[in-house]
Amino acid sequence: MEGLEAKVSQFFESVTNFFSGGDHIPWSTPDVILGCEKEVAVASKDDSDERKSESIMRLSWALVHSKQPEDVQRGMAMLEASLANNNSPLQKREKLYLLAVGYYRSGEYSRCRELLDQCLEIAPDWRQAMTLKKTVEDRITKDGVIGIGITATAVGLIVGGIAAALVRKN
Repeated sequence: MEGLEAKVSQFFESVTNFFSGGDHIPWSTPDVILGCEKEVAVASKDDSDERKSESIMRLSWALVHSKQPEDVQRGMAMLEASLANNNSPLQKREKLYLLAVGYYRSGEYSRCRELLDQCLEIAPDWRQAMTLKKTVEDRITKDGVIGIGITATAVGLIVGGIAAALVRKN
């Protein structure tokens, strides 16, 4: 009996995650973003280039993890611009990953997946990128299933309407 309850609970949890999106990517808050912006301003005045770069990366992280689409877009623009700089493989991987998070938050799943593939070329065993890639692939599959369901419903309504019209005609 206990096994059945666990399976039923797991089933309902998977259905809930399917419709809610169920990703495990953290969110940042406006306070975190503000703190990071202040840190960048201070670092820009009197610190080393390395400190400026680190504070800009923290701000980029906070922006792409925001619930506000305009923050996510700003973070993505910062990351795109900083990718042009000469980066170590580790820095490039981190920037590509954060950019992928931004594309995920923006609903651009195929671009997100491309960036994650680039991350995994640099670090094939990077669990964080593999987890996000699985989430993205699940989301693409879910969106496809929902699209098929909507299409099937629309076709059913049209066929039903035609059938009803034919029945009334006779």
